[in-house]
Amino acid sequence: MVPDSILSQKAGSPKRLRLLVLASGTGSLTQALIETTNLRAEIVAVGADRPAPVLAIAEQAGLPTFQINPADFSTREAWDQALASAVAQYRPDLVVSAGFMRLLGSAFLTQWGRITINTHPALLPNFPGAQAVRDALAAGVAVSGCTVHRVIAEMDAGPILAQRRLPVLPGDDESSLHERIKTVERNLLVEVINHIALGAIVLA
Repeated sequence: MVPDSILSQKAGSPKRLRLLVLASGTGSLTQALIETTNLRAEIVAVGADRPAPVLAIAEQAGLPTFQINPADFSTREAWDQALASAVAQYRPDLVVSAGFMRLLGSAFLTQWGRITINTHPALLPNFPGAQAVRDALAAGVAVSGCTVHRVIAEMDAGPILAQRRLPVLPGDDESSLHERIKTVERNLLVEVINHIALGAIVLA
């Protein structure tokens, strides 16, 4: 299924991408990528910004992991450069921010910004930020969903690659709506990665 919206299209030869995942939490998106049998990518490493369950998930799958914790650095810029250097060791074709709860700075984006994508549990440009599901419910929207977009310096403001919509059901609370969004989000992320590998989405 082709995503609802695509930034740009270009015919290309299929390739298996070297995929690096950045995450901060429980790792549900990372787990989905690990378990997907039709992913046109090889996960080469999983990185985090703190001790997090996602690292154990990756290690159990036999994947290399690394942790670049901001608390270990005197400045945000130093952390950002260390993260960029850690990613460079794995020579990725694509970086996925899958629940990575840090804004990426100029050192990282200069090196990796063009090939870094993020998932977000709302239909951007509406409801950016960490409380997107709560904000959407508070606004009384009838339709919510998820977005995959390119990462830029501004939070959740990069070019939109694809979106998927789903209705807000009567009685939905933040937890129930977010769980339904996560299911759609996992599928959409796999589709976008595969479209990038096939050349149908170009990260211009």
